[in-house]
Amino acid sequence: QVQLVESGGGLVQSGQSLRLSCTASGFSLDYYAIGWFRQAPGKEREGVSCISSADGTTSYTDAVKGRFTISKDNAKNTVYLQMNSLKPEDTGVYYCATAQDITLCDLSGSDYEDWGLGTQVTVSS
Repeated sequence: QVQLVESGGGLVQSGQSLRLSCTASGFSLDYYAIGWFRQAPGKEREGVSCISSADGTTSYTDAVKGRFTISKDNAKNTVYLQMNSLKPEDTGVYYCATAQDITLCDLSGSDYEDWGLGTQVTVSS
Protein backbone atom coordinates (compact mmCIF):
# COMPACT_ATOMS: atom_id res chain seq x y z
CA GLN A 1 0.00 0.00 0.00
CA VAL A 2 1.35 3.43 -0.97
CA GLN A 3 1.40 5.69 2.06
CA LEU A 4 2.93 8.91 3.40
CA VAL A 5 3.01 9.47 7.16
CA GLU A 6 4.06 12.71 8.84
CA SER A 7 5.32 12.91 12.41
CA GLY A 8 7.19 15.25 14.74
CA GLY A 9 4.59 17.95 15.29
CA GLY A 10 3.75 19.31 18.70
CA LEU A 11 3.39 22.37 20.92
CA VAL A 12 6.41 24.64 21.35
CA GLN A 13 7.13 28.20 22.41
CA SER A 14 8.25 30.97 20.10
CA GLY A 15 11.92 30.62 19.21
CA GLN A 16 12.06 26.87 19.73
CA SER A 17 12.56 24.18 17.09
CA LEU A 18 10.84 21.11 15.70
CA ARG A 19 11.84 18.53 13.12
CA LEU A 20 9.06 17.03 11.03
CA SER A 21 9.44 13.67 9.31
CA CYS A 22 7.67 12.28 6.27
CA THR A 23 8.17 8.55 5.78
CA ALA A 24 7.03 6.75 2.64
CA SER A 25 6.00 3.12 2.31
CA GLY A 26 5.22 1.25 -0.88
CA PHE A 27 7.50 3.39 -3.06
CA SER A 28 10.90 5.07 -2.98
CA LEU A 29 11.08 8.82 -2.43
CA ASP A 30 14.22 8.87 -4.55
CA TYR A 31 12.01 8.74 -7.65
CA TYR A 32 9.73 11.64 -6.68
CA ALA A 33 9.77 15.32 -5.90
CA ILE A 34 8.64 16.05 -2.34
CA GLY A 35 6.96 19.12 -0.90
CA TRP A 36 5.93 20.35 2.53
CA PHE A 37 2.72 22.36 2.86
CA ARG A 38 0.81 23.84 5.77
CA GLN A 39 -2.68 25.10 6.51
CA ALA A 40 -3.96 27.14 9.44
CA PRO A 41 -7.65 27.45 10.37
CA GLY A 42 -9.37 29.97 8.14
CA LYS A 43 -6.40 30.23 5.77
CA GLU A 44 -5.56 28.69 2.42
CA ARG A 45 -3.00 25.93 2.11
CA GLU A 46 0.52 27.32 1.72
CA GLY A 47 3.56 25.75 0.13
CA VAL A 48 6.45 25.77 2.60
CA SER A 49 9.35 23.93 0.98
CA CYS A 50 10.16 21.38 -1.71
CA ILE A 51 13.05 19.25 -2.90
CA SER A 52 13.75 17.70 -6.29
CA SER A 53 15.17 14.18 -6.29
CA ALA A 54 16.70 14.80 -9.71
CA ASP A 55 19.40 17.22 -8.55
CA GLY A 56 18.55 18.11 -4.95
CA THR A 57 17.23 21.56 -5.81
CA THR A 58 15.28 23.09 -2.93
CA SER A 59 12.89 25.98 -2.58
CA TYR A 60 11.32 27.83 0.36
CA THR A 61 8.52 30.29 0.77
CA ASP A 62 9.74 33.74 1.86
CA ALA A 63 8.14 33.42 5.28
CA VAL A 64 10.46 30.56 6.31
CA LYS A 65 13.71 31.32 4.47
CA GLY A 66 16.68 31.16 6.80
CA ARG A 67 14.69 29.29 9.46
CA PHE A 68 13.53 26.04 7.81
CA THR A 69 15.60 23.38 6.05
CA ILE A 70 14.35 20.46 3.96
CA SER A 71 16.44 17.30 3.60
CA LYS A 72 16.10 13.67 2.56
CA ASP A 73 17.52 10.40 3.91
CA ASN A 74 17.32 7.80 1.16
CA ALA A 75 18.26 4.92 3.47
CA LYS A 76 15.27 5.68 5.70
CA ASN A 77 12.99 6.70 2.81
CA THR A 78 12.22 9.82 4.82
CA VAL A 79 12.10 13.56 4.13
CA TYR A 80 12.64 16.01 6.99
CA LEU A 81 11.69 19.60 7.62
CA GLN A 82 13.88 21.19 10.28
CA MET A 83 12.06 24.22 11.67
CA ASN A 84 14.07 26.66 13.78
CA SER A 85 13.16 29.97 15.40
CA LEU A 86 9.48 29.10 15.23
CA LYS A 87 6.89 31.88 15.33
CA PRO A 88 3.17 31.80 16.19
CA GLU A 89 2.37 32.41 12.53
CA ASP A 90 3.99 29.04 11.73
CA THR A 91 1.08 27.31 13.49
CA GLY A 92 -0.90 24.91 11.33
CA VAL A 93 -1.25 21.38 10.05
CA TYR A 94 1.81 20.39 8.04
CA TYR A 95 1.50 17.98 5.12
CA CYS A 96 4.04 16.25 2.93
CA ALA A 97 3.25 15.36 -0.66
CA THR A 98 4.93 13.72 -3.65
CA ALA A 99 4.98 14.39 -7.37
CA GLN A 100 5.90 11.84 -10.03
CA ASP A 101 7.87 14.44 -11.95
CA ILE A 102 11.29 13.95 -10.38
CA THR A 103 12.45 17.38 -11.56
CA LEU A 104 9.56 19.26 -9.95
CA CYS A 105 10.12 21.74 -7.16
CA ASP A 106 7.34 24.26 -6.88
CA LEU A 107 5.07 25.32 -4.02
CA SER A 108 1.71 25.61 -5.77
CA GLY A 109 0.60 22.09 -4.83
CA SER A 110 -1.20 21.47 -8.11
CA ASP A 111 1.35 18.95 -9.43
CA TYR A 112 1.46 16.76 -6.34
CA GLU A 113 -0.49 13.49 -6.48
CA ASP A 114 -0.14 11.80 -3.08
CA TRP A 115 -0.57 13.49 0.30
CA GLY A 116 -0.14 12.51 3.91
CA LEU A 117 -2.76 13.22 6.56
CA GLY A 118 -0.71 15.89 8.30
CA THR A 119 0.82 16.64 11.68
CA GLN A 120 -0.17 19.56 13.92
CA VAL A 121 2.36 22.26 14.77
CA THR A 122 1.37 24.83 17.39
CA VAL A 123 3.67 27.69 18.37
CA SER A 124 2.70 29.72 21.42
CA SER A 125 3.82 33.26 22.17
